[in-house]
Amino acid sequence: MLSAQYRYMRKSMSLQLRARTNTKATPKGSRWNRKEQYLSWAFVLPALALLLIFLIIPFVLAIYFSLTNQRLAPGPLPTSFVGLLNYTRLLADDTLRRALLNNSFFGIVVVPVETGLALFLALLLNQKIRGISVFRTIYFSPVVTPLAVIAVVWSFLYNPSQGLINAFLTTISFGYLGPYTWLDDAHLALPAIMFLSIWQGVGLYMIIYLAGLQNIPESLFEAARVDGAGRWQQLWHITLPQLRNTTFFVMIATTVQAFKLYTQVEVMTQGGPNNATTTVVWYMVNQSIRHLRVGYASAVAVVFFLIVLIRVIPILRYVVTAEKREV
Repeated sequence: MLSAQYRYMRKSMSLQLRARTNTKATPKGSRWNRKEQYLSWAFVLPALALLLIFLIIPFVLAIYFSLTNQRLAPGPLPTSFVGLLNYTRLLADDTLRRALLNNSFFGIVVVPVETGLALFLALLLNQKIRGISVFRTIYFSPVVTPLAVIAVVWSFLYNPSQGLINAFLTTISFGYLGPYTWLDDAHLALPAIMFLSIWQGVGLYMIIYLAGLQNIPESLFEAARVDGAGRWQQLWHITLPQLRNTTFFVMIATTVQAFKLYTQVEVMTQGGPNNATTTVVWYMVNQSIRHLRVGYASAVAVVFFLIVLIRVIPILRYVVTAEKREV
């Protein structure tokens, strides 16, 4: 009986001591939590400030300007509120409609081709052989080269009389193919820019896929080889599922880049011939700078942002639902 009472008293005293220590440690813990919160905000605030200055505020101003007749240079009439007049003009703009079709066609072709080619190159370069870093550097070098410089160089390559591409096609076909007026033909100008864009951007997504491949545990492949799985089975059942999030990221990035197409068009074709390579971003810049119609260009920017958001949201929702299923 006494031993039971002694154990009970000892247990109650330990609980009291534990409660006292917890109450004493709480203020110190709360101070540490506040310091961590302040430190976190100190790291986050510069990024938030940049987003606010260069993204959120300009977009709010674009919405405001889209409701006015704002012009880049001062004119005889002052800036006034016009409501939805700029948006109603968008519906009857054939050039903008053609630009949207060009962007859509560009994205439909470039996004899957560039994603698949980046994965293929990453699988090839994920080998432990001598000199593999040289090939990685070669494939990645177009990414760090200014896009305007690349567009100028490829303009010379596409030259119908002295370009290397026509000379190569004529040589391998014994004169049956070429020469082609790549950038002056309405049927070939946009595919030519697509080929350039894939060549220039695939190196970046190859590196992203390569990082994803190197993060896959080697134990998964060892277990698959023990079970008798071949290379194709390992690729289909291990590599591709493990790279699912990487693939979604690459698809979102390539989709956004496809809709941001501007530099190649400005340097190589200026939207021609006959609006065959006109894109929304190029048309928006052309309206605001060359034609000084800032209000109309702002309306184009707002509508274009909504279109890109509608295209990207389904991919993000699929990623989120897939993550919840795994959890």
